[in-house]
Amino acid sequence: MRKRSVTVRVARWSALHPGRAIVGWLVFVVLCLGGGIAVGMNSATSEDFRVGEAGRAEALATEGGVQLRSTEQVLIRAESGPLDERAADAAVKDITARMKSLPEVASVAPPVESADGRVLRVQVELNGSEQKDQETVPPVQAQTEAAAKAHPDLVIEETGDASVSKGVDDQRDKDLQFSEAITLPVTLITLALVFGSVIMVGVPLLLAVTSIMATMGLAMLASHLLPDTGVGMSMILLIGMAVGVDYTLFYLKREREERARAGGRLTSEALVEAAAATAGRAIVVSGLAVIVSTTALFLARDVIFDSLATGTILVVAVAVVSSVTVLPALLVKLGRRTERRAAKRIARGKPVRAAYGEKKPGRAWNALLAPARKRPALTLCLSVLVMLGLALPALNMNLKNPARDSFSRDIEAMKGYDRLLEAFPEQRVRHLVVVRAEASQAGEVREALTALDRRAKADPLFSHPSGAPLLRASKDRRTTALELNAPHPTYSKKAEDSLDHLRHDHLPATVGKLPGVETAVTGEVPRGTDYVEHQNQKLPLVLGFLLLMTFAMTVIAFRSVVLGLLGIVLNLLSAASALGLLVLVFQGKWAEELLSFISLDGISSRVPLFLFVILFGLSMDYQVFVVSRIREAALNGVPTRQAVIQGISSSAKVVTSAAIVMVTVFASFVMLHILEMKQMGFVLAAAVLLDAFVIRIMILPAALLLLGRATWWPSRAILRAEERAAERYGRHGAGEVPEAPEATDERPLSGHWAEPGAARRG
Repeated sequence: MRKRSVTVRVARWSALHPGRAIVGWLVFVVLCLGGGIAVGMNSATSEDFRVGEAGRAEALATEGGVQLRSTEQVLIRAESGPLDERAADAAVKDITARMKSLPEVASVAPPVESADGRVLRVQVELNGSEQKDQETVPPVQAQTEAAAKAHPDLVIEETGDASVSKGVDDQRDKDLQFSEAITLPVTLITLALVFGSVIMVGVPLLLAVTSIMATMGLAMLASHLLPDTGVGMSMILLIGMAVGVDYTLFYLKREREERARAGGRLTSEALVEAAAATAGRAIVVSGLAVIVSTTALFLARDVIFDSLATGTILVVAVAVVSSVTVLPALLVKLGRRTERRAAKRIARGKPVRAAYGEKKPGRAWNALLAPARKRPALTLCLSVLVMLGLALPALNMNLKNPARDSFSRDIEAMKGYDRLLEAFPEQRVRHLVVVRAEASQAGEVREALTALDRRAKADPLFSHPSGAPLLRASKDRRTTALELNAPHPTYSKKAEDSLDHLRHDHLPATVGKLPGVETAVTGEVPRGTDYVEHQNQKLPLVLGFLLLMTFAMTVIAFRSVVLGLLGIVLNLLSAASALGLLVLVFQGKWAEELLSFISLDGISSRVPLFLFVILFGLSMDYQVFVVSRIREAALNGVPTRQAVIQGISSSAKVVTSAAIVMVTVFASFVMLHILEMKQMGFVLAAAVLLDAFVIRIMILPAALLLLGRATWWPSRAILRAEERAAERYGRHGAGEVPEAPEATDERPLSGHWAEPGAARRG
């Protein structure tokens, strides 16, 4: 007997000791979650987000104490008509006194009147950095609400960086709850249709939920090495539910096939071990593929991608562990229940064949596979043309950094933000010019910045407020900062043009002429612009790593260079088509009302990179499961053509069912309010849908049928298997090798496990 693999040995132990395995898994989940809660989450700081020139400017400004601080704007207006001056003055005095009494407030500016005289604005500057503003804003909001109650004849509301950020986070939490409420019922229905058993439906959900719980605890522990940015938990939920159900589904399907083939002659323990030798190995390989692919995100050198990668890697690893450890124990428990019921039926003289049955692919699956089987060349050409047509819009993709203007107007602070910009349009964009020089040059720097301010006021791309320049200097006089404003949406071309004028025209013509000074510009628009540029620089490196790892994993798993190259082409085709659909829907404005978003005239800069990494990993799931079935049949001597049809037919239902679960999870994120999450959910749902129904049912089988034996090059194992089978069956004059049971890496348990009811302990 060949030496059993680790996967099979673990499954064997779990099958022998199901109670211990289940308790051990629950203890592991509790320890992970409890340990995470005990140490808490380590959140990323402002330093972790710094990228490019904007990041350098923030570092200089923070060192000198002249950085941009979070500012809240308290708006005072009448319900309708003109503003009552006496009532407004009283409200301003009350608000100013309330805010100055708070330790969270650094300063309160005098009130500013709008051009039409209908709105007063009181600017409140908070202590601390912009990334910590959510911790300091609640007391400020409470005082604003108290002032509004004290002056019922006026409308007093608050908006600003901190209140908007807090509103977005609160909305994200509600969105995730909503997503869970949609995902779970659809997943239950899908699994019920696949298995036709309420009990079997609970197994995938139980493992997915416990895997997510354990991963959340591990993510808290990992955050002390790689700080969390707030998106890691969302990714754990998104990927965890998808792959958790996915892996369990494949394992369960294989165990039921083994049960159907045994026809009651083998115990549940033996069946679980047989499934572990095939599906268990495939789960480990596909899980490793997802993990290796996801590590590419670390090459982006970005704290947000680090957080996404950490959450994804952890939840996939935990899902794989659950599938090869506790899942066999659960299946044995359920199998023993089935055996007891079968024994009772036998005692009553009733048939038990249905208890071990497993349905073959129905007419619908055969109809879907018919084009590739009957006309592979035509199917391949038409399918590829359709995918390329869907990918065409991606050529016009415009990458943007999602800005505050894109947030949902269901957030109260965003409603105030719109009213603020209507009354004070110059408040849209803030550029901060930071200059570092010797203290002896402070006077020259100030004069140069004043000249820069005059040039900006003469530029139509900038706001033109009256008064002195908004200058601030450090105590050591070495760092000076000038704030400039622009009246354009943060994601607009004009906002980007104002930054371009500032960096390449106005700054070199003024401060840039001073010898020995260091200059840099930051703000929301500079941060976004530099971030997109940073992502564009990293994309070739990440994509190259992905292609290399995908090729290497496929070659190692299947000993085939041809399959490695084919996998790369198919993954690129899926990703390009999904990106094309994303651009078609989100870059224009026609779907704004349908999907409840505000178009940025572009795509979030993180989405393409995220799509490539996650899709390459998830596509390997289907690639491994489908091709494994084909290879098993081929190793049994089944000719490649017949093996392709047999392997894809036997896996079509479960692959498609798993894809439906994934699509449901991803599509639920389209209903969320945050634009970036909408885009991520949409593009992943589209990619998985195309991958499952076009790539795996049309393109892959057609390509493999056309390639024939060349599919396995340079390995000769398949060729030798076919030759042996031809010798074995050739003397009987058979036209084709009969359909054989799938080959396994290990032999199933034998001896006293060969019959149900035999002793199970040993």
